Amino acid sequence: MLDYKNDFNDKIVVITGAASGIGKEVSKRMSNNGARVVMWDYNEKDLKILSAELGNKSIAHKVDVSDENSVKTSADEIRNNIGVPSLLVNCAGVAGNNSTTADMDPNEWRRVIDINLTGTFLCCRELVTGMVNNGYGRIVNIASVAGKEGNPNAAHYSASKAGVITFTRSLAKEVSNSGVLVNCITPAVIDTEMLSQVSDEHRKYMISKIPMGRMGKTSEVSSLICWLLSEECSYSTAATFDLSGGRATY
Repeated sequence: MLDYKNDFNDKIVVITGAASGIGKEVSKRMSNNGARVVMWDYNEKDLKILSAELGNKSIAHKVDVSDENSVKTSADEIRNNIGVPSLLVNCAGVAGNNSTTADMDPNEWRRVIDINLTGTFLCCRELVTGMVNNGYGRIVNIASVAGKEGNPNAAHYSASKAGVITFTRSLAKEVSNSGVLVNCITPAVIDTEMLSQVSDEHRKYMISKIPMGRMGKTSEVSSLICWLLSEECSYSTAATFDLSGGRATY
């Protein structure tokens, strides 16, 4: 594991979806590397358990990333009591219920888009100005290889992640001369709790598309995220980084 303590010591990082999966792994790694970790998640119970494990350099806030007021309230509290965050990782997301487009409930479509795409927008919108004003920042958004290829029976999820990719590029170009870098990653299927939301058939379909023949690990994802958050990452912005076991074709 690379040591980024010199990069992250006492920097404030906000991590959404921190109670489980990729967000949980990134929270642990960033805490170990000396960052002040602010964890946002709707799952208050698991968030408090993780915060207790990480100790007094971590802060847990129950936040609904799809709710503008929820995001702003927590962000204001951080700025007023701790300082201005310079790092943001948008991990909060849902897979949604699998169905064909013809059979999809519009409310389920809206739920997935609101959390995965609008939630990413709201968190970036709330925190990017402070980074720009300070002349330094790193933002990493979690998209998916599904956002490049489009998975059948998951149009809502695929569309939301395609939106995250292009939103990342747009925001990065807006702040390209400010010292703030904005990138996203596109994992294939990662072994997390989110898999409980999809059918066994859909899980097998996703793994069958991966040449390496296995799911990715959260530790593999967090390694790339930590580099993208570091000062060592200095000339990559508006970029999409694959973690797909060979699945990605572009």
